Amino acid sequence: MTSHEQAATAAERPSKPKRKPLPLWQETILLVVVALVLALIVKTFLVQAFWIPSGSMEDTLKIDDRILVQKVSYWTGEPQRGDVVVFDDPGDWLGPTVEEDLGPVQKVLSVFGLYPSGGHLVKRVIGVGGDNVVCCDAEGRLQVNGVSIDEPYVKDPSATASQRFNVKVPEGRLWLMGDNRGNSQDSRAHMGGPGGGFVKTDAVLGKSWVIVWPLSRAGSGGSDHEPFAGVPDRD
Repeated sequence: MTSHEQAATAAERPSKPKRKPLPLWQETILLVVVALVLALIVKTFLVQAFWIPSGSMEDTLKIDDRILVQKVSYWTGEPQRGDVVVFDDPGDWLGPTVEEDLGPVQKVLSVFGLYPSGGHLVKRVIGVGGDNVVCCDAEGRLQVNGVSIDEPYVKDPSATASQRFNVKVPEGRLWLMGDNRGNSQDSRAHMGGPGGGFVKTDAVLGKSWVIVWPLSRAGSGGSDHEPFAGVPDRD
């Protein structure tokens, strides 16, 4: 076949119809759906926003602070002593709570992690599986595995000794306490309950990463491992 014949044959072939672009309204809906799906993925696996409804973690986290909680740290590891963590209610810890009054748009956004949500608890990890946590030494400090802990994040150090205890943390569990020791319904308040005050590690949603609002308080999420640096390996 000559080049002329080839050109003629090619000219006779019907050209592929061009795809029409989506109307603007359909394109907008598609982009919104994609954005919401991506936001849901981010919320599930990476980062989620929460708001602080109580003063139990003052002055580290204050009422109405908005925080981002990152989940990457616990993909392959577990919470460590000193971590500030957000976790599911292990069983009637919340009791009557003050829920943030969300509008319909805010409620939808919270589902996708685009608006801070409540209904969870935030505390500091004091003991992990195998640890012996004791309150307190002669100076009113906690002891973990026989080592006294100086805790710079505690609002009122004298309140730490308000309730004496001596517990051995089971494997797969955590002993959690608020930084505002005089106003925190934490592991101490639930020692007589079904879980003995311990929280399962798989109830933890993630670690407090940053405070994002108000802007005047923007900064670290509060985790501090330094006070526990001298604690020996657990049994």
